[in-house]
Amino acid sequence: MKTIRLLFFIGLAFGLMCLTDSRSAPAQSSSANVSSELPTSRMLSRLGLERSWWSQATLNPKRDKVKYMVLDEENIYLQGTGGTVTAFDAESGKRLWSVQLGNRDEPIYPGVSNEKYFLTVNGMSLYCIERFNGKVLWELTLPAMPSVGPSVDDQHIYIGALDGSIYSFELQKINEMYLKRMLPQWSYQALRWRYRTSKDITTKAYSTGRLVNFASRDGSLYAVSALERDLNWQFETNAPITAPLATTLDSLILASEDYFVYCLNRDNGLVRWEFASGFAIRKAPVVIEQDLYIMPDRGGLFNLDVRTGSEKWERPGITDLLGATKSRIFGSDMTGDIVLLQRSTGRPLGTLPLRPFSVRLQNDRTDRLYFATPSGLIVCLREQGSEFANYHKYPERAPIVPDVEPDEPMTPVPMPDAAANQ
Repeated sequence: MKTIRLLFFIGLAFGLMCLTDSRSAPAQSSSANVSSELPTSRMLSRLGLERSWWSQATLNPKRDKVKYMVLDEENIYLQGTGGTVTAFDAESGKRLWSVQLGNRDEPIYPGVSNEKYFLTVNGMSLYCIERFNGKVLWELTLPAMPSVGPSVDDQHIYIGALDGSIYSFELQKINEMYLKRMLPQWSYQALRWRYRTSKDITTKAYSTGRLVNFASRDGSLYAVSALERDLNWQFETNAPITAPLATTLDSLILASEDYFVYCLNRDNGLVRWEFASGFAIRKAPVVIEQDLYIMPDRGGLFNLDVRTGSEKWERPGITDLLGATKSRIFGSDMTGDIVLLQRSTGRPLGTLPLRPFSVRLQNDRTDRLYFATPSGLIVCLREQGSEFANYHKYPERAPIVPDVEPDEPMTPVPMPDAAANQ
């Protein structure tokens, strides 16, 4: 009997040990996988880079994948195909919140943020989330299936649709209906106007407060009044427009599949300059300070002067622009590696193998680099010693950096004269 009891307890202890090992193994393997995927300090330091932070988005990696990264000056948002949104502090990497929106496996589009809210589309619904705590405030049912993500100004939200329509919703009316708990059932009452084109809307609307600009697959760029939807001007190209718009303080940069890039006066649509790339352009032009970067299909990377359209340099083999510092720019090549180029000449400076981080942000706002894996592992890189981000697009939004005065040099104490002491 004693022998049987002893064998029983030995078997029980062995079973508990196996159970403990089986539970801890995934965590250990997960940690090991993270360590193997992240770029090493040695790999980064040879290129003058360092890892600022890394973290993990909230999603189910067995069925969901990260599809979009959206950045503002304070937060970065990862949007998963299953409707999850995870927000991080863009500078420290602290995970702020995570929410599940709508039904899983519905079409999603890149969100947009303003000072208070993050807005995103999931299926036929527009969601408003408080930017810093993740509270979902309201849900708005859309009148048609969207074709692009939302955009917002001080008074309106704009949504482009597959039926060729652009819809304008009044923010004040939405907030009133939210307080009265009328959403989403009475969403149609928040609609201010609808403008119809002949084909689906292909770019997010850009609002100056007075005019709203958007492009259609019919090859035209439209400018309608923000309040009354009256057509102010229309610019026609010879092919569909599928690349998102880029903007400066007074211009719109339009890339078309007719091989041309156009710089237009945003108030009247007059052409300031145009540039022939030789290939169709389907990716967003990027403006960083006085440089304009375009990426035609199979055409590499072109650097133009944003004021004149004159070509500064061209670098074949680059498929995407990912960000820039004062002296260098970063792009993806055809193999999926990160390529470092000298900003002034386009000369290659090195290569960073980060193919697992296939979700990459086109950062025209700051000098930080953000990469993510489809499973939600996100990493932020920066130049060595760059503790404070450099703001490209809105320098006035940069946080105030304390100006620390150097210590005053100590006045040297004169040494006693040896001859005088003798």
